[in-house]
Amino acid sequence: MTKHTVLDNKDTRSGFGAGLLELGKTNPAVVALCADLTGSLKMDAFAKEFPDRFLQCGIAEANMMGIAAGLTIGGKIPYTGTFANFSTGRVYDQIRQSIAYSGKNVKICASHAGLTLGEDGATHQILEDIGLMRMLPGMAVINPCDYNQTKAATIAIAKYDGPVYLRFGRPVVPNFTPTDQVFEIGKAVIMNEGSDVTICATGHLVWKAIEAIEILSHQGIQCDLLNLHTIKPLDETAILNSIKKTGCVVTAEEHQLNGGLGDAVAQFLSRNLPTPQEFVGVNDSFGESGKPEELMVKYGLTSNAIVEKVLAVIKRKF
Repeated sequence: MTKHTVLDNKDTRSGFGAGLLELGKTNPAVVALCADLTGSLKMDAFAKEFPDRFLQCGIAEANMMGIAAGLTIGGKIPYTGTFANFSTGRVYDQIRQSIAYSGKNVKICASHAGLTLGEDGATHQILEDIGLMRMLPGMAVINPCDYNQTKAATIAIAKYDGPVYLRFGRPVVPNFTPTDQVFEIGKAVIMNEGSDVTICATGHLVWKAIEAIEILSHQGIQCDLLNLHTIKPLDETAILNSIKKTGCVVTAEEHQLNGGLGDAVAQFLSRNLPTPQEFVGVNDSFGESGKPEELMVKYGLTSNAIVEKVLAVIKRKF
């Protein structure tokens, strides 16, 4: 089993803020827009350093998306920032019509995604956003797992020509990927190698999968773990190569089962290599107010839940 060392514990939104600031220093085309959540999105350092390249749009998210689309016409690379719920559900029409339909080079950066928003409750804990954005033609969908990967992803998407949805979160979580990593859009990261089962995880569930693999290793079960930070375009080659070896798969995500990573993997496999699959995710339910870790336990987004699904899918394989 590959050992992963926790470097420190940080929130992924701070990785976004650090990446945005570094981009500001190296790419003059990058501009930032925020919907009255500059501190929450960690965009304040960029705003202070580059006030002429920062637009405070206020609580007018739809207007922010329209402005961002317009800025691309002049060659700018706009990064919009607000909570994931307001980055997708509130402005879906504007994203579809003004950004995706015309292929505008807007980077939609969404914090406070999933259940781990915590106490703000179901109205803010969007669990449908990956599905919403996956369905838009031409939209890349990225969901990094820790501070370092979020920083690297923030920097990398500036070079990607087209609309991007970048999803990250509020809670402090283990930071375990390399500080000097090269982030490749659409390229899975192999976190562990084994022959018994493939685990495809994204976002906060990557670390939960690493914990699950430690538990499973004591039972003699060896796991392939793919960190699928990019959900669209999906790294189909990595998935196929892994599953040809293991013969079964578990997907894990902080999102609805409908429309998320599990759906994307299942669609691909149904066309290319029908495979026993189990899913870790939220099952057709809204969230609720509570402490992030308690909510993850209640809704089955834990290392133990991944272990249970691995044991179940291996039985199905035989």
